[in-house]
Amino acid sequence: MRLLLVNHPVRAPSRRAGLLALITLLFAAFGLAPALAQSHAHGAPEKAGQAKTAPAKVAPAKAAAEKASPASQATPNQTPPTISYHTPTTFTLKTGIAGGRMVYIGVGGAIEGKINPTLMAHQGELIQINLINGEGAEHDIVVDQFPARSAVVVGKNASTTISFQANKLGEFAYFCSIAGHRQAGMEGLVQVMAGPRETMASGGADIVRDPADLPGPIGQRPSKTVRVDLETAELVGRLDDGSTYTYWTFNSKVPGPFLRVRVGDMVEVHVRNPANSVMAHSVDFHAATGPGGGAHTTQTDPGAETVVTFRALKPGLFVYHCATPSVAHHITSGMYGLILVEPEGGLPRVDREFYVMQGELYTTASFGTNGMQELDYDKLISERPEYFLFNGAVGSLTKTHPLYANVGETIRIFFGVGGPNFTSSFHVIGEIFDNVYPMGSVEAPPVKSVQTVLVPPGGATIVDFKIDRGGNYVLVDHALSRAERGLAGHLIVDGPENDAIMHAGPADAPAR
Repeated sequence: MRLLLVNHPVRAPSRRAGLLALITLLFAAFGLAPALAQSHAHGAPEKAGQAKTAPAKVAPAKAAAEKASPASQATPNQTPPTISYHTPTTFTLKTGIAGGRMVYIGVGGAIEGKINPTLMAHQGELIQINLINGEGAEHDIVVDQFPARSAVVVGKNASTTISFQANKLGEFAYFCSIAGHRQAGMEGLVQVMAGPRETMASGGADIVRDPADLPGPIGQRPSKTVRVDLETAELVGRLDDGSTYTYWTFNSKVPGPFLRVRVGDMVEVHVRNPANSVMAHSVDFHAATGPGGGAHTTQTDPGAETVVTFRALKPGLFVYHCATPSVAHHITSGMYGLILVEPEGGLPRVDREFYVMQGELYTTASFGTNGMQELDYDKLISERPEYFLFNGAVGSLTKTHPLYANVGETIRIFFGVGGPNFTSSFHVIGEIFDNVYPMGSVEAPPVKSVQTVLVPPGGATIVDFKIDRGGNYVLVDHALSRAERGLAGHLIVDGPENDAIMHAGPADAPAR
């Protein structure tokens, strides 16, 4: 459940305050036990030229998760093992006057407009409370039984945050500690319940592309003609717990299918737009040489099919996207993907490959609002997104489709930015990229030992690294305030934690 909603006059202060708390929490994450993996299944191959291959082996962490749920293993007053310090349950409160009393007023979601609302949490969750000063008096917020105490905010629209782990069951007061304010009415409850939070039904389809859903390496073979089938699909999909959005997609997922050819191949692309579509659609391949990357040929009306063929002249990792006006509208709604043109002989071998893309959504309602969400065109052309997303939805790579691996394996991530507007600073917290292919180039030698990779909208990169230690690694854009707008992913690694690489305590602490 997402409850963060900040009204327009105070959005910027709230984001800045939330960022400070987030940065602190990011570094705290390394001490956590690995998150318990959720089960996931790979769908059937979609079309010719896009058949997927299963990973070399299934991570034991995933298999263990399929046998037992966190609820079955948790005991009272014990933190379940599914905690992530990067996906807090967030509440926003604004100070104000109601009925002649000083109060906290809920902002967004289920607490919108409620006076001193009860904040419902579940055992083990990380709780973040954003406090906005609504009238200019001096205020703070305290939950002293965890403990958590905010800074004092004085000016109107000033804001601050607190965070704590809900590791105790029961009801706990939150209040303002400024003299007389609690007695004047500024007091509410945090209620912590046992068991995991149930995902709110949203009624939409799962549009998230599983990051493990990509075809295997081509390797050694002569060039040939490769057929690719893309079907444009307009469908209502799950954006977040309790919210939906009308996505425009290639093959019903965001991003579109990962396409894999080799240099010299002729790529024959069939674009079909179903008769029940509202919009015309097309495709522009950055891997193609020719007018519009093929978009001039593939402008496809509802009920029609078009074909374009191009030769893959240059190896590399390239974006493709819809190029029907408004191009930004089609892209933000999900019409983007990656095509890898392998060099002769392919790329160096790794144990696992993943496919991740970043994008933005511009909705009329603020981030976290429940219900059906609609595009706000003014926000789109003004570049004011409500959501930053991996693979199309909030929680896509944390709740529903995390990445799985084992200690000792080598990992490759094909990463691209659909956008349409924001550059990504792609980073995996707790890992260093052994090899980076900047801008998706595979002809130059890779750059070694890189922390963060800059990827522009319409751009891509390839990163390789070996996993040396078990745990839960977090994928982020290092423009870290975007994590509070939905942008986070998990790489769950099963295996020994290896105290020789990192451990709690001093250097001479005994190994576990």
